[in-house]
Amino acid sequence: MSRKLLAATMFVAMSGSVPAIAAEPFGEMPGELSANVALTNNYIFRGISQSDEHWALQGGFDWEHESGIYLGTWGSTVDFTDAQVEIDGYGGWAGEFNGIGVDLGAIYYWYPGADGNRNYDYFEVAGSLSYDFEIVEVAAGVNYSPDYFASSEDFWYPHADISVPLPYEFELTAHAGYNDIEDEVAFGVPDYWDYNVGVGYNFYGFDLALQWVDTDLDRNECADGCDQSLVLTVSRSF
Repeated sequence: MSRKLLAATMFVAMSGSVPAIAAEPFGEMPGELSANVALTNNYIFRGISQSDEHWALQGGFDWEHESGIYLGTWGSTVDFTDAQVEIDGYGGWAGEFNGIGVDLGAIYYWYPGADGNRNYDYFEVAGSLSYDFEIVEVAAGVNYSPDYFASSEDFWYPHADISVPLPYEFELTAHAGYNDIEDEVAFGVPDYWDYNVGVGYNFYGFDLALQWVDTDLDRNECADGCDQSLVLTVSRSF
């Protein structure tokens, strides 16, 4: 997912602000438009590999208005039975009250080319709260889908994240989330926890992230794609 307070990962696309882009010949465009691109050795979403533990190319566009409204799209290569691309569209509102960050939005996950009978596509709503204590930033939220991936029906994803600044501009991150799936048979695995710990660093405008990712699923519950993994991601925002 691309809006990381919404996708909870990650937090997994943290970048600085970018300048507004003029939309000629219609005058200056309201808000700010940015783009991002990334390369990762394993696209893992909620603890499970989406790229069959192979490399994935990712990227997207975001628009943010000073009112807090945002819109965006993000995509990644995947390796499913009959889908090679994931495209997400999202929107919402983010703001702050007394130092507490609030993010409310919705996300649609689309897998073009997939057999419609597999019901890969799905929709989520999401909300999160965050607070920066300066020595540590914490966030907690929940995502909900009324008909999750592969028509696995109701899905809840409560999650929590922390980010700690380290010396020499490194950053320590940690995440934990619980996947509460109504139709476990349709989805393919039972309810499970996913978690990761990582370190990030900005090197000449490139965001480098190294994460250790795992779940509490065993081999009998998930034979492939759920093992602990070391994930390296290199990204850049424009």
